[in-house]
Amino acid sequence: MNETYTWYSKLIKPSWAPPSWVFGPAWTFLYTLIAISFGRVFWLAWQGKIGFIIVLPFILNLVFNFAFSPIQFTLQNNFLAAIDILLVLGTLIWAMIAIYPYASWITYMQIPYVLWVTFATTVQLTVTYLNR
Repeated sequence: MNETYTWYSKLIKPSWAPPSWVFGPAWTFLYTLIAISFGRVFWLAWQGKIGFIIVLPFILNLVFNFAFSPIQFTLQNNFLAAIDILLVLGTLIWAMIAIYPYASWITYMQIPYVLWVTFATTVQLTVTYLNR
């Protein structure tokens, strides 16, 4: 873990990148929203009220979201992390659009998540560019 911290701390980051202590509280809040809203999506699918095509972007979003940290910090690969975070953002927008006709509150509940991921994508793309 210390090796990972040393690697990340040496990367060139934009002056507007958040300090590392922000990530814990931000993701705790966001994962709470994700658990509630994505859980409801999976419940609706299990009940047969929505089809797999509606659930698919939620599944993919979780896969890409959980893949980010190992890609960024274990593989220490900014380029793959940049691709992954673009996939997180893309699947989140897809999910928000897909679920809206069935449960609009789930779309609205994703607003903090999409705002954070948009900002994080900008940070990651900038870090990737600065450290190429």
